[in-house]
Amino acid sequence: MSKLICILLSGFILMQSFHVVAEDLLQIDEFLEHAQYHKQEYGDNFFVFLSKHYGKLKLEHNNKHQEEQSDHEQLPFQCQGHCSILIGFIPFQTSYHINTLEVTKTTKTNFHYLNLYASLNNKELLHPPRQA
Repeated sequence: MSKLICILLSGFILMQSFHVVAEDLLQIDEFLEHAQYHKQEYGDNFFVFLSKHYGKLKLEHNNKHQEEQSDHEQLPFQCQGHCSILIGFIPFQTSYHINTLEVTKTTKTNFHYLNLYASLNNKELLHPPRQA
């Protein structure tokens, strides 16, 4: 059960990262109907249909076929997200002067090292041959 929940939440996060909302999923039937219309009317395959509505041919298709504009507005994934940030920097004229800071260097150390490693094996690990 927990694996199913993890898979569902992962899928939900993936859909949100692609900006897919529930409204787009509900409009899939209009998408398929309009694709079928293009196949019957213009003989377009699926990739040409995608290009005409979401790719390079979108502007040309919209200009030539104004009568389909209401159908195009019902297609999913038409939302374009925009994010703009305005940062304003306003310098104030003040009479404050920043004093120079002196950096002092201390050489006194306040740490020590203890070797807390203890071996239970007192014998050497490698035994090279000894001279007789």
